[in-house]
Amino acid sequence: DIYYGTSVTSVAVAAHECGHAIQHAKGYVPLNLRSSLVPVVNFASNISWLLIALGFIMRGPFLEIGILLFSASVLFQIITLPVEFNASNRALVQLGDLGIVEGKELSQSRKVLTAAALTYVAAALTSVLQLLRLVAIANRDND
Repeated sequence: DIYYGTSVTSVAVAAHECGHAIQHAKGYVPLNLRSSLVPVVNFASNISWLLIALGFIMRGPFLEIGILLFSASVLFQIITLPVEFNASNRALVQLGDLGIVEGKELSQSRKVLTAAALTYVAAALTSVLQLLRLVAIANRDND
């Protein structure tokens, strides 16, 4: 739908992806940092919940190690925020500068991209709250 679509949403999302290509071409540091964390985060996210579950069942250091590994996922989501907002900003500039959308459509594109970015904010906030919850549980168990 995005590739073949002609709606404002399709154009805005496609431009956002082009924003990522521009980030890559310009060596955007947060994108490079996020990319370098992918292998670590993939490993950490796959094993963290297993260790957290083991920590609840068996005690020992499993819970703390699981929380530490889960923290890598939280860090990844936090680093993702500026990457996504920047890609959307670059998209809006390109859409306007190239005359792909104008006036009302540019405003609608901004709304679409803002809504999409807020999903990343919600995910990051949820992860931070989950991390705080796990830390509180671990601290309660240590008392």
